[in-house]
Amino acid sequence: MHSISASDGASAAGHAASEPASGLSLGEGEAAELFALPAGKSAKRIVVAMSGGVDSSVVAGIAARSGAEVIGVTLQLYDYGAATGRKGACCAGDDIRDARAVADRLGIAHYVFDHESRFREDVVDRFADDYLAGRTPIPCIRCNMGPKFTDLLNMARDLGADCLATGHYVQRIVAAHGPELHRAIDPARDQSYFLYGTNEEQLAFLRFPLGSLPKPEVRAMAAALGLGVAAKPDSQDICFVPDGDYAAIVTKMRPEGSAPGEIVHAASGEVLGTHRGVIHYTVGQRRGLEIGGQSEPLYVTALDAPARRVLVGPKAMLAVSAARLGDTNRIGPMSEDVMLTAKVRSLAKPVPITIEGGLGGGASCTIRFNQAEFGVAPGQAAVIYAGERVVGGGWIEETVPWTDAP
Repeated sequence: MHSISASDGASAAGHAASEPASGLSLGEGEAAELFALPAGKSAKRIVVAMSGGVDSSVVAGIAARSGAEVIGVTLQLYDYGAATGRKGACCAGDDIRDARAVADRLGIAHYVFDHESRFREDVVDRFADDYLAGRTPIPCIRCNMGPKFTDLLNMARDLGADCLATGHYVQRIVAAHGPELHRAIDPARDQSYFLYGTNEEQLAFLRFPLGSLPKPEVRAMAAALGLGVAAKPDSQDICFVPDGDYAAIVTKMRPEGSAPGEIVHAASGEVLGTHRGVIHYTVGQRRGLEIGGQSEPLYVTALDAPARRVLVGPKAMLAVSAARLGDTNRIGPMSEDVMLTAKVRSLAKPVPITIEGGLGGGASCTIRFNQAEFGVAPGQAAVIYAGERVVGGGWIEETVPWTDAP
């Protein structure tokens, strides 16, 4: 670990500040319960992952009420020159300054660690390579599985913490076999899709105090704490992609992805036009194809990256009956008598599935949808649920068209 900056706050390093005048109705005992700190231990320490947003700032504020020593840690993940001053970024520029200001307000220690090289290698380079290969990447999951949970968790342990707390909207519920990961109470804020790769050892150390709260209440808590980020907009899109222009980032990193090629009808084989590079297209896309004069709406049904071909067809050709998952993870036990559902996109509704093969330990398995599912593409993640509990998931490697269903 290499610290590039530190701020010890207005009070003694790591100690909770006194309550603001407009304080919260949250006592020390209630706050401590949210972090499930070890009983009987006199000196307790919480490390909070602070991105500079309202959610992680409120977690830090609650932690400061718990009676434990609190340390805020921010990872600088990328060159923030392009993002400075842009609303909706995280882990760069203005957000690091916001995290520091929150720590000063709360009177807790705050440290910034430079993780740009690791983030570029594990997340940004993989993002570009996936687009170049015709896959649909989900970099936020890669980030959580790498820099945020693996590296940051190790840092928290090195700092002698009893737990690592984050502002994710998920619930950690302790069952007889150990901690489980559940969806947030507020379905509009639920972030469980992005955390399916969390392993049981990590889950034992992690805390998610916001999973049982609606977002408006979290903003009200930020205001009551006197935090300047109370009205700060939520992060939008992918943090390292200025203005949401993914293709521009990939073109800069992998110029060969902008090589033109043919747009081909997936059913007839007819060449319908020329595209600007496979990196500009994803499965399910309709707009931007620039192939007018067709008798019905056409969608991107597949990408043949080696041949630089974009395959298109009617919406019916997007129907999928199954998907093969690779590098799977499982959290906790699975029961055969519980109906399983899966989400193939973060905003999709979970749909009933069956699993063929073993889930977890990096193994491959196949999920079969009870009804035709649309918008399923290689590179995405499929996250599997048993009721509200996250069972696990994996990366979609290939799909089976509904017409090929047994």
